[in-house]
Amino acid sequence: MTVTDPKKDPSPSQVIEDNDDAEEDEEDVVEVDPSGTGDAKKKKKKKKPKKKKKVEQSDPPRVGLSKFFPTGIYPEGELQPYKDDNSWRTTSEEKRYLEKLANEDPETTYQNIRRAAEVHRQVRAHARKHIKPGMSMIEIVENIENGTRALVEEDGLESGVGFPTGVSLNNCAAHYTPNAGDTTILKQGDVLKVDFGVHVKGRILDSAFTLTFDHTYDKLLESVKAATDTGIREAGIDVRLGELGGYIQETMESYEVEVGGKVFPDSLINISKTIQNLSGHSIGLYNIHAGKSVMLIKNDDPTKMEEGETFAIETFGSTGRGRVVESGDCSHYAKILNAPKVPLRLTTAKSLLKSIDKNFGTLPFCRRYLDRAGESNVLYTQLFLQDYPPLCDQLGSMTAQYEHTILLRPTVKEVVSRGDDY
Repeated sequence: MTVTDPKKDPSPSQVIEDNDDAEEDEEDVVEVDPSGTGDAKKKKKKKKPKKKKKVEQSDPPRVGLSKFFPTGIYPEGELQPYKDDNSWRTTSEEKRYLEKLANEDPETTYQNIRRAAEVHRQVRAHARKHIKPGMSMIEIVENIENGTRALVEEDGLESGVGFPTGVSLNNCAAHYTPNAGDTTILKQGDVLKVDFGVHVKGRILDSAFTLTFDHTYDKLLESVKAATDTGIREAGIDVRLGELGGYIQETMESYEVEVGGKVFPDSLINISKTIQNLSGHSIGLYNIHAGKSVMLIKNDDPTKMEEGETFAIETFGSTGRGRVVESGDCSHYAKILNAPKVPLRLTTAKSLLKSIDKNFGTLPFCRRYLDRAGESNVLYTQLFLQDYPPLCDQLGSMTAQYEHTILLRPTVKEVVSRGDDY
């Protein structure tokens, strides 16, 4: 099976031709006398086409993707064949026909999530290049979110940011984004998890990576990335989620991390790198956690992956105890799905709910997004909102994360968010 390489498709550094303004210019009129009688006749020279305009991605990236992909057809991610009993799908005429229709229609799930993936690739390429110690967390997230909004051409609930940009540091594994007034500065020895999402018509692309600025935790990052790749490779239609967790754990725990001369082997439970109470998840329409969980350890969950589903395969590793707890100021919130209707008596609560329905719907948001929408920070979590505080391992430990979104197509598995970076 040939693997599709996103690098072959237009990237931020490539120049794309824009044909929209292509016109023809007439050259000067000349007089000719073909008969030699002195009666000149006017004759026009052939028209020459105008030079086509060139469109380049800006730095930082702020040019919308429609300028690069006017047909609405976006690059495929990496394609991986299904294994074992599902290998027949690759050559099935019926399944291939269904995919052909979906691949050629700009309005399908495939094109929506691929558009989101291309936004993610271009925005993160800039972020990975420019994030440096000394930057504030606010500066980092606003650069990513401004790029996402510009490239996806934000349009209410039609397209925009998928969830708050996570920039969790060190022992904090997930769910930290700065609130207004946060003065945290990125330092040289920090381990930074960058987790951000893009959505197009409710199809959410969820992908994350880890940055460090010295080589102390290279093995930790290597183990987590390898575990994510294992989860992707072993995922597929009819695969049981409990067994998939076992494959992820086996890969993660085959590594040893050495910090300051001390070796952390994964065979020891109290210093296991696998964070056992975090997981990947299925993704639904406007629903980042759609109900199925991909645990990072072997378990008895018999639930199967199904054709057409979208999953975020994400793994977390740690040099600490391998379990996280809620800790610190909360920044992440989301409207409770299918929450019972509660009569709201306070005008502020009614206003807040109306604003959330308009701007976010069921997508996660943070306090900064409320500020941007002109809302006060009075939150009524006990009524219609769920809060998601930061998730942290023990102080002094370091955590890492890698994540990709995969689409279980009828004939093949597509790693939609794959790029040339990870």
